Amino acid sequence: MNIHEYQAKALLSEFGVAISKGVPVLKPSDSDAAAKSLPGPVWVVKSQIHAGGRGKGTFKEASAGAKGGVRIAKSVAEVNEFAKQMLGATLVTVQTGAQGKQVNRLYIEEGSEIEKEFYLSILVNRETSQVSFVVSTEGGVNIEEVAHKTPEKIVSFSVDPATGIMSHHGRTVAKALNLTGDLAKQAEKLAAQLYAAFVAKDMAMLEINPLVVTKQGALRVLDAKVSFDDNALFRHPELVVLRDETEEDAKEIEASKYDLNYVTLDGTIGCMVNGAGLAMATMDIIKLYGMSPANFLDVGGSASKEKVASAFKIITADPNVKGILVNIFGGIMKCDVIAEGVVAAVKEVGLKVPLVVRLEGTNVDAGKKIIRESGLNVLPADDLDDAAQKIVKAVKGA
Repeated sequence: MNIHEYQAKALLSEFGVAISKGVPVLKPSDSDAAAKSLPGPVWVVKSQIHAGGRGKGTFKEASAGAKGGVRIAKSVAEVNEFAKQMLGATLVTVQTGAQGKQVNRLYIEEGSEIEKEFYLSILVNRETSQVSFVVSTEGGVNIEEVAHKTPEKIVSFSVDPATGIMSHHGRTVAKALNLTGDLAKQAEKLAAQLYAAFVAKDMAMLEINPLVVTKQGALRVLDAKVSFDDNALFRHPELVVLRDETEEDAKEIEASKYDLNYVTLDGTIGCMVNGAGLAMATMDIIKLYGMSPANFLDVGGSASKEKVASAFKIITADPNVKGILVNIFGGIMKCDVIAEGVVAAVKEVGLKVPLVVRLEGTNVDAGKKIIRESGLNVLPADDLDDAAQKIVKAVKGA
């Protein structure tokens, strides 16, 4: 689960992290009071969407202006004007795709006199099963670009969970950022605060870009992106309330209600598979034969008829889907249960695109019989390769 910048900063401030003063705004009429509550004489008006690259983004609407999703205002009147332009407009960034995202919230923040900009993030290292820091002197830019062009400017290290954060980790951060004296001490303190927040709140990623040194000699978090481990949200009700469903795909939200592992993709062939590995293989073979999957969908190993029916409805609700491939290798998941769910869903919502079904494993004969006797226009497949070829051919033919 992701949260907005202003929510992330409020959360980090609970752990003592130094942030700039700011006020979230949901409607233009609130921008005047928000700006007047901050010291000025410069304000920063920031679009709040779950995507990076806001500053260099562009709005689809000409009325929103051409200054990007993060703007410097030098008067309260200018803050108000920017708020009117940006709220409700669609911001397109390198991470949103061409469709962009509607700006429903702003964060009006006091301006900062910046001396230097750095990059700092914390994430779970899957290779070491430890929390890792990634630090660079190249802040305020795309870290992937830095990794590609000047990888030597990125320093990464892990924290042993048996010891937790220690003073030498903080010193490593300070050294990586070329900080000395009081700024080095601030960096050590900040590293400990961020690690404490990361672990306490079961974060999956914490990214600060940029982390800045102000002209007053203070180390300050100027931007913050935070995502949480969905599997740990059951023990953090205080985080669940921060969820902004307007920033999420409606199909993914619906899938989460049924405990389905679903991710929207940009292809045209809908996939229903049991098992993450088999789902990946299914998507790969669709690509092999020249088309792209419209989704990743793992119904799990013990899905019910109702759960399968719900999954099928979610797939058919996607207007980009031009064909559907059901690929089930039954173990704990029984083929007849899958067949019953598919038939029930099709009879309820109809079937307007080609459907290929490949069943193998537990109760496979019963499953095939249910499909065969359903009266549905379904193309059976003998194996995964056969299934992929048939669905690609059917979609191209249609």
